[in-house]
Amino acid sequence: MSRLVRVAAGQGFWGDWLEAPVRQVQGGPIDYLMMDYLAEVTMSIMQKQKSRDARLGYARDFPPLMERILPDVVRHGVKVTSNAGGVNPRACAEAVLEAARRLGLRGKVKVGLVRGDDILPRLDELLTAGHELRDMETGRPLSDVRSRVLSANAYIGMAPIAEALGRGADVVVTGRVTDTGLTLGPLVHEFGWAVDDWDRIAAGTIAGHIIECGAQCSGGNLLRDWRKVKGMANPGFPIVEARADGTFTVTKHPDTGGVVNVASVSEQLVYEMGDPHAYITPDGIADFTSIHLKQAGKDRVEVSGVRGGPRTPMLKVSIAYFYGYKAVGTLVYAWPDAYDKAKAADRILRQRLADLGLEFEQILTEYVGVNATHGPLAGTPDPDAPEVQLRVGVRAREKAPVERFTREIAPLVLTGPPSVTGFAGGRPAVEEVVAYWPALVDRRQIEPHVEVEILSA
Repeated sequence: MSRLVRVAAGQGFWGDWLEAPVRQVQGGPIDYLMMDYLAEVTMSIMQKQKSRDARLGYARDFPPLMERILPDVVRHGVKVTSNAGGVNPRACAEAVLEAARRLGLRGKVKVGLVRGDDILPRLDELLTAGHELRDMETGRPLSDVRSRVLSANAYIGMAPIAEALGRGADVVVTGRVTDTGLTLGPLVHEFGWAVDDWDRIAAGTIAGHIIECGAQCSGGNLLRDWRKVKGMANPGFPIVEARADGTFTVTKHPDTGGVVNVASVSEQLVYEMGDPHAYITPDGIADFTSIHLKQAGKDRVEVSGVRGGPRTPMLKVSIAYFYGYKAVGTLVYAWPDAYDKAKAADRILRQRLADLGLEFEQILTEYVGVNATHGPLAGTPDPDAPEVQLRVGVRAREKAPVERFTREIAPLVLTGPPSVTGFAGGRPAVEEVVAYWPALVDRRQIEPHVEVEILSA
């Protein structure tokens, strides 16, 4: 029988279930714990935190979680890979090392540090050299918004993770490494796959894609037969049992809730898929049409047949920039005539804003319970709806009109339609709007700057 390498998902995003990593490590045999924290908006949030405090900029949930599981990780020989480092991976790695010291694990834990994705300090250098970093959707050059850029991170692949593991790291902390690279890196390290063995690289990429969102592939957020999914108070997070030939099985620990079946795995596969023939990552291209799924027993799905192709010469760059300000306010109107009351309140509010001469880039009104989810597809509203939430959002380049909006919605409680409630939260908060700018950069500008350092506790 082929040797198995078990990679378990412990987090699917920053804010995921805190018990999942603990239960993955304690619930049965695994070799690696993969913990994914990053999304495009997450990077901008972390950069904003770091600008206010140089010690921040990473997923602060991660070090306390590691402190909980490090004794078991050391005892069972489990290795951890995570992009929890965000825009400050060194501070994150040092926080993990401090946790190890508090636990008396000095000399027993090695932390790998992967850097090189953060190109914010190099933006002007790259622009001067002719790398325009044009918006992939609009074609505009980054120079149009350069002064407002908050963060800029290239998506790097699995190679530095595999290198860190090869140099003895027990915990690998990275910045903006792709979600799939957190799983692919351990497989390349364990099986010695060549970086241009495109079919196996694609298979490891698919394995990472299936488990990158945690329980979303093991019963959580399941569309098909969701009522039949049991035990979600104790969901089993997914585990990949990989083999050297590139085939693998998706499963979960026994006696946990949720379900692993062809439907649950298929739904995760199409998540953020794009072109099914060419799922592009820094490590290679995976052909989703080649994937074969087979139910191989209770909570076991075999994946085989994956085909791949060479990596592209470009890397994607996730850039966030300051756009303006926004605020969202809500009021709830009760039966009778709840929908009509909410519509009347919206008309009154808009008239008052216009009379004040306030200019907004956008005013968006939604009637939660009527059209907030499906919009015009919602059909004819129920005239006898027991309650409707009026939700109004405004956006402007300047802060002043947004601040004034926050003072105009509360008076509707006494100067608008009757039967209003739901304003106990007080005046809406003014928030900064962070916009997303996807771009491409020549990978030769990024790879030479990736560093790997091993820190010993």
